[in-house]
Amino acid sequence: MVASVFIGITFVISAVVTWVLGPVFIPLLYRLRFGQEIRQDGPRSHLRKQGTATMGGFLILAGVGAASLLVAGPQPEVLLLLGITFGCSLLGFIDDFLKVVWKRPLGLKARMKLLGQFILGCCLAFGAWALGRGTLITIPFVHLTVDLGFFYHFFVVLVLMAVTNAVNLTDGLDGLASGLVGIASLAFVLIAWRGGQNFIAVFAAALAGGCFGFLKHNYHPARVFMGDTGSLALGGGLAGLAVLTRSEVLLLVLGGVFVVETLSVILQVISFRLTGRRLFRMSPLHHHYELKGWPEPKVVHFFWFLGLCFALLAFVGAGC
Repeated sequence: MVASVFIGITFVISAVVTWVLGPVFIPLLYRLRFGQEIRQDGPRSHLRKQGTATMGGFLILAGVGAASLLVAGPQPEVLLLLGITFGCSLLGFIDDFLKVVWKRPLGLKARMKLLGQFILGCCLAFGAWALGRGTLITIPFVHLTVDLGFFYHFFVVLVLMAVTNAVNLTDGLDGLASGLVGIASLAFVLIAWRGGQNFIAVFAAALAGGCFGFLKHNYHPARVFMGDTGSLALGGGLAGLAVLTRSEVLLLVLGGVFVVETLSVILQVISFRLTGRRLFRMSPLHHHYELKGWPEPKVVHFFWFLGLCFALLAFVGAGC
């Protein structure tokens, strides 16, 4: 009972900090001219978003960091999760800075971004080893465990790289990524709490609170975008939670929307290169529905609903 109260307090602190700092931080981003550059080949409706403040992911980080440390203190699990989250955010900030300030449309070169993610994945693998995480992975639904041995460390690197890029791809509509990560983080609260990992549950609650607090500023029409500063950070946070709760495979279900979004991009590229034809009007998949005429909020609500369904399915797989 006491643990659940502290977890709830963490959620509230993170949400409030993210919410309250918005009116202070967002005008600063506009004064610094940190405005989003909109792709000319994207949906035409997005052109009106040109110049909307970006790098708002710092708001989420402020809430997550403050709430986690205030409630849990400098616990090793929390410090590792914060370190990976902030490290991924730094990588995203460099990418955003190059695009917004230095006007380099492609931002950080792909190989440099992948190298950064690889290094952070190695840090997560080392941290998990230092915390005694072991090398077992759990297969959901059938509740089997498999010992990957030495190869588990490479698996962790793959998980971090995959999740950060998947969340980054999904961050394309107002409130979409923040809402989906918020839902997934709440699921991790229950998974960690049920497993007796209260400090990890505290971090998950802080991540969820930061995401939902950010929706105050990011929901349609968004006053600020999280940018890669936020999307890579959220992906890193989810990857860290999956590793420390032994839910790496379960994350394929829990983050089903991220999986579908990523697959839509992969299939689109393969189809176009092999046949010259596109499977979707545009990828990632959320743009396909936009080009079919769905209003942006309708697409976001539909994907949130799918995210909730995947979370409920993940509870069944985890035996919750």
